[in-house]
Amino acid sequence: MAELGIPELSTEQIELLSSNAEEAAKKYVLSKVSAKDLDRLDIAVEVDGAKPVKVTVEIDLLLSKQVKGFDAEALVKAAVQEAHKATDNFLRKLK
Repeated sequence: MAELGIPELSTEQIELLSSNAEEAAKKYVLSKVSAKDLDRLDIAVEVDGAKPVKVTVEIDLLLSKQVKGFDAEALVKAAVQEAHKATDNFLRKLK
C-alpha cells in the first residue's frame, strides 16, 4: 500500500477501519455466494495503527458440500482485495 501521509490512528479510527474492511469482504462474498451455501465465513482484520498503517485481512471460508465447481480460494482472494480497497478508501478520507 502506498504511503498516504496520514497521522497515527486513534483507537476509534482503528475500530472503524476494521469494521469497514470486514463489512466490505463480507459483502463481496455474499454478492457471489448465497448465505445458505456457506458453512463458515470468519473474517479477521488486524490493524497496526502506527505509521505506516498495516492492515491484515484473513478470511476462513467453507462452502457447503452442495456447492460444486466453485473456486473458494479465488473468492477469498477477491474478498481480501475488496477489504483492502475499503481500507485504502477509509484512509484516504482521513488525509
